[in-house]
Amino acid sequence: NSSFPLPLPLVFQTVSINKAINTQEVAVKEKHARNILLDKGAQTFWSVVNRLPLSSNAVLCWKFCHVFHKLLRDGHPNVSSWGCRGCIDALLSFLSQKGHLSEGYGQLCSVYLRLLRTKMEYHTKNPRFPGNLQMSDRQLDEAGESDVNNFFQLTVEMFDYLECELNLFQTVFNSLDMSRSVSVTTAGQCRLAPLIQVILDCSHLYDYTVKLLFKLHSCLPADTLQGHRDRFMEQFTKLKDLFYRSSNLQYFKRLIQIPQLPENPPNFLRASALSEHISPVVVIPAEASSPDSEPVLEKDDLVDMDASQQNLFDNKFDDIFGSSFSSDPFNFNSQNGVNKDENDTWSQRAVLQLKGRVSELEAELAEQRHLRQQAADDSEFLRAELDELKKKREDTEKAQRSLTEIERRAQANEQRYSKLKEKYSELVQNHADLLRKNAEVTKQVSVARQAQADLEREKKELEDSFQRISDQAQRKTQEQTEVLESLKQELATSKQELQIVRGSLETSAQVSITSLPHFPLWLGDCCHPASSRTQQLAKLVPSVLSELLPRGLDIKQEELGDLVDKEMAATSAAIETATARIEEMLSKSRAGDTGVKLEVNERILGSCTSLMQAIQVLIVASKDLQREIVESGRGTASPKEFYAKNSRWTEGLISASKAVGWGATVMVDAADLVVQGRGKFEELLVCSHEIAASTAQLVAASKVKADKDSPNLAQLQQASRGVNQATATVVASTISGKSQIEETDNMDFSSMTLTQIKRQEMDSQVRVLELENDLQKERQKLGELRKKHYELAGVAEGWEEGGPEGQRGCHEGGLL
Repeated sequence: NSSFPLPLPLVFQTVSINKAINTQEVAVKEKHARNILLDKGAQTFWSVVNRLPLSSNAVLCWKFCHVFHKLLRDGHPNVSSWGCRGCIDALLSFLSQKGHLSEGYGQLCSVYLRLLRTKMEYHTKNPRFPGNLQMSDRQLDEAGESDVNNFFQLTVEMFDYLECELNLFQTVFNSLDMSRSVSVTTAGQCRLAPLIQVILDCSHLYDYTVKLLFKLHSCLPADTLQGHRDRFMEQFTKLKDLFYRSSNLQYFKRLIQIPQLPENPPNFLRASALSEHISPVVVIPAEASSPDSEPVLEKDDLVDMDASQQNLFDNKFDDIFGSSFSSDPFNFNSQNGVNKDENDTWSQRAVLQLKGRVSELEAELAEQRHLRQQAADDSEFLRAELDELKKKREDTEKAQRSLTEIERRAQANEQRYSKLKEKYSELVQNHADLLRKNAEVTKQVSVARQAQADLEREKKELEDSFQRISDQAQRKTQEQTEVLESLKQELATSKQELQIVRGSLETSAQVSITSLPHFPLWLGDCCHPASSRTQQLAKLVPSVLSELLPRGLDIKQEELGDLVDKEMAATSAAIETATARIEEMLSKSRAGDTGVKLEVNERILGSCTSLMQAIQVLIVASKDLQREIVESGRGTASPKEFYAKNSRWTEGLISASKAVGWGATVMVDAADLVVQGRGKFEELLVCSHEIAASTAQLVAASKVKADKDSPNLAQLQQASRGVNQATATVVASTISGKSQIEETDNMDFSSMTLTQIKRQEMDSQVRVLELENDLQKERQKLGELRKKHYELAGVAEGWEEGGPEGQRGCHEGGLL
């Protein structure tokens, strides 16, 4: 070492590194950090750091991370080419093994080391980014190479980078007691000082992520970037809070000007919002420096030190070689002046070598002092650790004895648990098998019951149809038989009368010839009684016809048009009245009911209101279509004459309107009873189906004479579909409400015994059989009622061939 002394700048760097990275819990001085940055690489830095016990002192490791972070940001680009990744991984591994990752500086060091490793990996993957992250917009575009995939991946890496920066930020703040002025203490400043580098990095990373996200939103769909936006929102909130908290600390106010982020994050879905984005700028005043905890050694002091060392060297040199060359009698330079320049050169070289040696020795002395202090600290730490290990050993022995006893008990419990587990597994398997079998049997029974019900329903429908057709055929056959018998009787009577008349004519021919002059008088006497009888019978014809005509056919033809309008108006009024009643019932239910009942009532009444509104729309559409039919078909006749001319179609409209109004009234009554708890949900379901059928009848009657391309017909069909949908909603609401009400009324089996449950099961079976029998009877009754309804409706609407016109003709023929 003495033959090759270190250059003076390297000596200063070595001293600055040792002073910057020490065990004192004070912030790293700015002048020491500046001296470390003078080199063009990291060889000197790592040669000194490798001799420091970083793994045994957390404060020393923390200050190393601070200095190394500053080197990565502001140092020469060659810094990142040295093998520093292995050192950081080794420190992380050592801290993990020692268990220091969750307390004090150990936790801070672990987070900081992960940040440094992420920073080196990021700059290795993206060499275009400098260590201080300062780039122009053009350089940022070049970094992505105009490829949207590269920009997408670059944004993800920036999010990871910024996440590590925010983790360090948050960890440091969590380790400080903010209830005190920690930023003015040396310990607090030691923890806060590295955050200046973090603030500088975060400002650039935030700016670049905003610009990249706007660029990505201009190229990719918004749904693809939903994850990017969510992650940005999370980091934006954290960074804004940390910037605000940092700007209020006294320590940062004189060292750095921290920007404040906007109140609201950028709107990436609006491209013009990019022009509103302002890049955050961190300003470091020129006079800013770290607080000094020891006297500052200025340049003049160094010069004075060099001068004092020069004087000391001169004195030692005079003591060895004499006080002056001029007084030496053997001074050849004074005698002949030949070797004067060589002696001067040699003396200067010697002076420089001695000065370098002195500087080297002073550096080694400072280093030895530092190492001695570190060794003392390590010894104290190891002594405390040894005491702690002894105590832990005693605790471990006690715990070992307790553990042995616990293991013995645990083994016994494990054996019992294994037996119980095997038994439980067997029971679970048996239970699962039974449930599976039960589900299969239930499914088969349900399918069989459904098939049986479908078969019975189809059989019943076929029987009803067959019976109806048989009745009609029998009735027709009977009518034809009666007509035939009457015709036969009339024929026989006519033949007999013909024979009598023929005999009379043959026997009285002579009498007639002889009595021909008296015939006019006799004929007059016979015609007068017949004429009187004919007039009497003609007067009875209207009364007989009024009795024979079906109900509703006695209306005058000219009154049919007015009756259609009246019935349609009455139906609309009935619908409006039903809607008002539903609203009134809903208000009463909201005032008096709560919980599930209120929810069910609101759903049912709301669906009923929707159905009434749909029916109202249907009636309006039906009126429009009827008006169009009348206008297009009446020609020069009046609407009343058109209705009178098409009397059967008009009577169908009247009947359908009456059915709709009646159905609405009945449905509201059923809903009222259900809401009050005195009705049945099934009644409401039946009313819903009935009113749907009535509206279908109205639609069918309305579009009989309509043009298939009529827009009013399309509107009527659309309204009909709306009614069907509203009816389905009523049915679904009723079924759902019924299920909810039934769920609240479930039986409580917790307090019942086996005998009671068996008794209840037998009673339920008896009830099921009774209900099935009642159901069969009701179905038969329903079939008879429908059959009778079809017969009455056929007579009233003129569906059969022997309608009112035919009957009228028969009666008139009989009377004549």
